[in-house]
Amino acid sequence: MTMANSAPQTVTFRGVDDLALVADEWNRDTVTEASGPTVLMLHGGGQNRHSWKNTGQILADRGMHVVALDSRGHGDSDRSPTASYDVETLAEDILQVLYQIGRPVALVGASMGGLTGIQAAHEAGPDLVTKLILVDVVPRFEKDGSARIRDFMFNHIHGFDSLEQAADAIAAYLPHRTKPRSTEGLKKNLRLRDGRWYWHWDPAFLTKPSDDPFARVDKLEAAATNLSIPILLIRGKLSDVVSEEGVRDFLDKVPAAEFVELSEAGHTAAGDDNDAFTDVVVRFVGK
Repeated sequence: MTMANSAPQTVTFRGVDDLALVADEWNRDTVTEASGPTVLMLHGGGQNRHSWKNTGQILADRGMHVVALDSRGHGDSDRSPTASYDVETLAEDILQVLYQIGRPVALVGASMGGLTGIQAAHEAGPDLVTKLILVDVVPRFEKDGSARIRDFMFNHIHGFDSLEQAADAIAAYLPHRTKPRSTEGLKKNLRLRDGRWYWHWDPAFLTKPSDDPFARVDKLEAAATNLSIPILLIRGKLSDVVSEEGVRDFLDKVPAAEFVELSEAGHTAAGDDNDAFTDVVVRFVGK
């Protein structure tokens, strides 16, 4: 595999209804389909493409073409004028992005991005999506863990007085993670408006009633079962979103899937133990 060393470029793809979808892209012009794989990374709900910054850079340095996408309504991508943020619409966005990338990809999806990845891989077929990595998500995830995420997001939907206040809230929500000494990194996830710091995602993502993911569990499980591509499930051992029972259930239904557990990580596995997470992704994608 060709070694590379490049900084990402900020690029824009077009999604459904011509929404602008912003991404960081590494090695766009230096890595070809023949010289290295393409990896498309999909973040979780309420996150953005910067969640993948360290992993994306390492994959790029290993000679891969990498795209870390802001999903609609998140980060610098357009907000949906109709607040359409269901899995099916997100997956349709990914299909449009795949066509514009123009190469087969390995999909890496965390939480919401993982559910989107299952649906997109099913619709795209193995010629477009060659591998799928699910980061602490299965179709039959734990309701209590999911509710805790939504409560955290909703409780701070009206912003913070300061970056320090936001850092304290995150530290309380993720007690297993070492609190950063500097708050500068939070500026990638928050935006200052009228003297307050707000999360960089569309509040309608939470506040507009949408389809319950549990109503489509059977559909997503069937989609995952029907995939013929290599699948890797990564679980954070400290996760309350994917349980041990949920893992066993998924592996029973998708027996070809591989499984790795990260002992020092929770639901936000890539941020909790990035070195271990990235090592697993590099090995799987580089096979």
